[in-house]
Amino acid sequence: MLSPLQASDAAYVRVAALQEAGIADSPGLHVRILKRSIDGRARSPRIRLRVHVSTHPPEDPKPLTTLRHANSNKRVIIVGAGPAGYFAALELLRQGIMPIVLDRGKDVRSRRRDLRLLQQEGIVNPNSNYCFGEGGAGTYSDGKLYTRAQKRGNVRDVLELLVAHGASADILVDAHPHVGSNKLWLVVQRIRESILEHGGSVHFDANVNAFLVSQQRGQPTIKGVGLLDGREFLGDAVILATGHSARDIFTLCADSGVSIEEKSFALGVRVEHPQALIDEIQYHQSPRDLHLPAASYGLTCQSNGRGVFSFCMCPGGIIVPAATAPGEIVVNGMSMSRRDSLYANSGVVVEVTGGVALQRSVEQRAFASVDGHTQRAPAQRLVDFVNQKQSINLPSTSYIPGVASVEMDAVLPFDVASRLRDAFRQFDKKMRGYLTNEAIVVATESRTSSPIRIPRDSQTLQSTSMVGLYPCGEGAGYAGGIMSAALDGQRVARAIGEQW
Repeated sequence: MLSPLQASDAAYVRVAALQEAGIADSPGLHVRILKRSIDGRARSPRIRLRVHVSTHPPEDPKPLTTLRHANSNKRVIIVGAGPAGYFAALELLRQGIMPIVLDRGKDVRSRRRDLRLLQQEGIVNPNSNYCFGEGGAGTYSDGKLYTRAQKRGNVRDVLELLVAHGASADILVDAHPHVGSNKLWLVVQRIRESILEHGGSVHFDANVNAFLVSQQRGQPTIKGVGLLDGREFLGDAVILATGHSARDIFTLCADSGVSIEEKSFALGVRVEHPQALIDEIQYHQSPRDLHLPAASYGLTCQSNGRGVFSFCMCPGGIIVPAATAPGEIVVNGMSMSRRDSLYANSGVVVEVTGGVALQRSVEQRAFASVDGHTQRAPAQRLVDFVNQKQSINLPSTSYIPGVASVEMDAVLPFDVASRLRDAFRQFDKKMRGYLTNEAIVVATESRTSSPIRIPRDSQTLQSTSMVGLYPCGEGAGYAGGIMSAALDGQRVARAIGEQW
């Protein structure tokens, strides 16, 4: 356990590690940090390091050497270029299978221009926004790589692939790794380049609107997909990795005889505090030590029989507009690699049922509650929300399109608003000072996960209702973030290879 200053000094870490191991220093010894985390329980935060001392220099991982050039004898269509789709493609290349990736949106560089129009002018491009486009929703939401999904696959392998494509090697040791939205888009671009270099293909502005199906042995079997512009792509299997907001794909599945089912999802608000306040609560110091990162938090509780929890916490971040169609307000959070914004934001959401219909109705109510013309979002001071009192004014915010004072009860379902109020009181007991009018709630946080699931066989991972179709990732209801989506993409690709 070291102070933040000590942990930032490689020479000090070496001396401390060798002393702890009882080994005299010598030129042939190599000291490598395996894991780094912050212990903020004491009045003065400490850094916990797990260190490996060896006489052999550490070998750098070389995951790209496992990729093979694609053999065109087997082709897999992948619908969606998010983490599930791209990591499925990389895994297929390890087996020499050709991936053909289709995405409705634009490449990650062109997508940035549409995000700028959304932020500054409120223009929503339905195919290129914070949810749709190369890299998926995770590309512009901080690039957090947290997961508890160790049983789904090799987390280390995913992290090493990201590092091989340009992410900082810090993600291999940090307890809560993140890349940052200013860097992750470059990593995504390099993953695409790897796919192309090994014989795969990636197509943008490729909006799938049809499944090409034939009957084989009395069973519907997918042979490929059709695009809105009339093009068709044929393959030996189709991986459906479209993300949690592809409502038209949910409809296409239902119309094509692919079984889908509603599942619970999460609905609520995004809460924004001054980052300095969160630092003071978590680190017990103001200002925080320059060698400490912006403080974060994770909170959860039960309220009247349902879970309420923080989601996608972005220390030193900003709130962004995440609508995928005109006439709706959806918000999300993101932060850059340095996490140096003056604000900290997090989704705080309640488990609900009601499917796409509920999700859409709340987002449209949020849009109508302000002025029905822009991406300005409804907001309320946190204590005012808990006391059901409209805010006379609002503090400054990171949300570029702007906010307007609206009572959240005009936007959120009654049971969601009441549980959030109860949860914020409970959260303040866990983090004294959390419940403050320096903070605001902004609506709506409604795209935390998919409101539907596409059933698949537990062994083959194939759709239970269509041969050759492999539902995958967040959109199919099998993941909840960048890491779990990437792991599910790898798992599905391996399942295809095993069956062949």
